[in-house]
Amino acid sequence: MSLLADTNNWFKLTGTDLLLIRVMMLRNFIIYVRDILHGHCFIPRNWRNPKNPPLTDDVMMVISFCEAGIKMLKDGKQYFDGFIKQKFVCKFCNFKDDSTCSIQHPKYFNGKKHRGCIKYAVISSDYRSSINRDSLYFKAVYRLRVESKIYNSRFKALDFEKAYVRNINSVSNLNTFGHITLLTVAIVAIKLGKFDEFKSLSVLMKSA
Repeated sequence: MSLLADTNNWFKLTGTDLLLIRVMMLRNFIIYVRDILHGHCFIPRNWRNPKNPPLTDDVMMVISFCEAGIKMLKDGKQYFDGFIKQKFVCKFCNFKDDSTCSIQHPKYFNGKKHRGCIKYAVISSDYRSSINRDSLYFKAVYRLRVESKIYNSRFKALDFEKAYVRNINSVSNLNTFGHITLLTVAIVAIKLGKFDEFKSLSVLMKSA
């Protein structure tokens, strides 16, 4: 995160959208992008270890109804680090009429002052859980992640990862030459009709 902050000091990144890899998915990093840069993070869903799933309207609808199909009432929240715990109570929790519960649930006859079922729903307050990954905008931008990874791997093959120059202008020129090289390889491959060989300069040279 400090590297991102240092970069933002000399090269403003306000409003930047970031396609994040796993190493960048730290909570502080994501909060910095959202609150300081006012940008968006495009983060893939972790199917193997989902934590604090977002409480959608459909999920809320299921949780907020008891087994008898009666809508339950919200009864306060508990705030924790990264999530909120929403409490639901029976609609008739203060009623004394034993016939009010249509299914005669055992929890309605608990002998306590407040009767009926109690449910809890976990509402994630983490930015990662609030991302709408089903939106067309997310899918369109996230689709560029694969292309970016491929391009970065080709750029890395030019051995520009370690700069051989010292000042920022020289580094910028060096990177510019790298991008020109990759674009030139792609243009030549297309001109020659060798569409499968634009990925590598050495492969294109051997086939020429």
